[in-house]
Amino acid sequence: MATVTNRTVDAGFSVASILSVFVGRIAAWNDARVTRKALEALSDRELDDLGLHRGDIDAIATGIYR
Repeated sequence: MATVTNRTVDAGFSVASILSVFVGRIAAWNDARVTRKALEALSDRELDDLGLHRGDIDAIATGIYR
């Protein structure tokens, strides 16, 4: 009879967890890219209507805008 466990080996480093981190970072990068592209397509007036400036775009795309 075979037993299946979900525990990782080698102090928590498994191929699945490394791949998951890698895919997550690519997804975050792509989300920031799409957000940046959409905001850059807006006119200065449209950005002003949202209460934003062109200089805010990078902070918003990376999630550090306050």
